[in-house]
Amino acid sequence: MQPTLAEPNMSTNGVKKAGEQAKAIKKILITQPRPESEKSPYFELARKYSIELDFHPFIRLEGIPARDFRKQKIEIHNYTGIIFTSRNAIDHFFRMCEEMKVSVPQDTKYFCITEAVALYLQKFILYRKRKVFYGADGTNKSMFDVINKHKANEKFLYVCSENQQDNEIVNWLKANNCEFTLAFMYRSVSSDIKDILLKTEYDVICFFTPSGVKSLFDNLPKYKQNGTVIGAFGNNTFRAIEEKGLKLEIKAPQPQTPSMVAALDQFLSTLVKKK
Repeated sequence: MQPTLAEPNMSTNGVKKAGEQAKAIKKILITQPRPESEKSPYFELARKYSIELDFHPFIRLEGIPARDFRKQKIEIHNYTGIIFTSRNAIDHFFRMCEEMKVSVPQDTKYFCITEAVALYLQKFILYRKRKVFYGADGTNKSMFDVINKHKANEKFLYVCSENQQDNEIVNWLKANNCEFTLAFMYRSVSSDIKDILLKTEYDVICFFTPSGVKSLFDNLPKYKQNGTVIGAFGNNTFRAIEEKGLKLEIKAPQPQTPSMVAALDQFLSTLVKKK
């Protein structure tokens, strides 16, 4: 049951009331964990525009146990190309390999959505001695361009969430006659963020997965946007937001804005110019 607030004119969903669009953005909610490094570009953005950033993950990930993964009848060592679209996918891939005592062949190729994701592989492999590829601008299309050069000789394993795989990637692999298998190694679960949204009004909320959008409505089924600016990362997240009838104003990755930080920077700089 959704809680009620004492004052009837107050927002009950963590956003501004209709007609209250702020002249200046002051408070932004990032629906991901707080970066560990204080050198994160998010904090540079906050200093640049004198804004407050809150970080609250809207979803949590649960690893699928090896005993359940075995039911998918996937022999990891039979695949020559592994597709990663997130650091979480990398974490769970190598966790699964460890749990199943699988040794990944040294000539395995890794295809990543961004350079940042690719560099994360250094946590698990000798990066310079492995074949690692990534898209030029962080978009699915740029990753497809890389995969396309290798598809004839590779058998791909797309590591993804049980309830969050990117349909654009799946459809492209099918349309381009790639030999591939989906490997479900983790699943996303909605976090309890109701109190956060009820207690704080945000000018901007940024989403990164369709599951994050689902979590919003799991916590607040009657959520109304009421002037809050919505940002999103990835085509699937774009669609999830639009399917909920929300207005999407900040998009990443785009050719000029490969990251959410870059997209926010562009959005905020536009507001400054309008003053």
